[in-house]
Amino acid sequence: MRISIVIPAHNEATYLKSCLDSFVAQTFLPNEVIVVDDNSSDDTFKIAQEYARKHDWLKVIQRESTNAHIPGKKVVDTFNFGLKHTSEFDLIGKFDADIVLPPNYFETMVNHFQSNWMLGMCSGLLYIKKGDTWIYENIADKNHIRGPIKLYHKACFNKIGGLRPGVGWDTVDTLLAKFHKFDTLTVHELHVKHLRPTGHGYSTKKYQAKGEALYKMRYGLVLAKIAALKTAWQAKNPILFIQMMMGYRKAMFQNKPRFVSKPEGKFIRNYRWKGIWSKM
Repeated sequence: MRISIVIPAHNEATYLKSCLDSFVAQTFLPNEVIVVDDNSSDDTFKIAQEYARKHDWLKVIQRESTNAHIPGKKVVDTFNFGLKHTSEFDLIGKFDADIVLPPNYFETMVNHFQSNWMLGMCSGLLYIKKGDTWIYENIADKNHIRGPIKLYHKACFNKIGGLRPGVGWDTVDTLLAKFHKFDTLTVHELHVKHLRPTGHGYSTKKYQAKGEALYKMRYGLVLAKIAALKTAWQAKNPILFIQMMMGYRKAMFQNKPRFVSKPEGKFIRNYRWKGIWSKM
């Protein structure tokens, strides 16, 4: 199975060497890894170039974009820019530049995709450093495939229409995969080090964008409130609930375009409610 990986990178000089070293050390190398330097002002491009000179399967390209931080959209736009430069593939991955993979990551991924032809999306789990140990980054269920380490089968990726440019893209793609009858899998024994914990640098605007994403996924008001409460509870910050609901209501009043169709939205709501009732 041919594997293409796109790594959007903006000012990732601090972490990029560790990330790319973990790709080089893989027991099953990807066919190509494309680092997309998105308007970096540090040594991101220089570091990626050094690796590209040593490894013919690793490429680096540059994208000029706005310096403004646009939650969700900027990273997806950068990924899509890199996607245009990929060769033929069976598996396509969107990986972040601040992760370190275990050496058998892609070998394990290929084994799972080859053993289950309905598998549309697969990943390991993200771990963050706390003191001298690495612990699970507990901001999502262990069955949820996280945005920094997503690997898709081409058939699934095409069926869901690629990635949505905005906050929530890494939730809506999983839900759409299920809508289209694909399986999704997290391999719990594959521990991926996340060098920069999720939420680092999150702003009020980011949490309002998360609320907007709930509207775009057609959650409905009650489900949106439950999701916002869960986020606020996990962060131990009740203000986040208010921020997310402000984002939801603002998107509703502005009648912003949705991420999904009405049938897809109905499936998403039913799927979420089943998950809630199963835990009660």
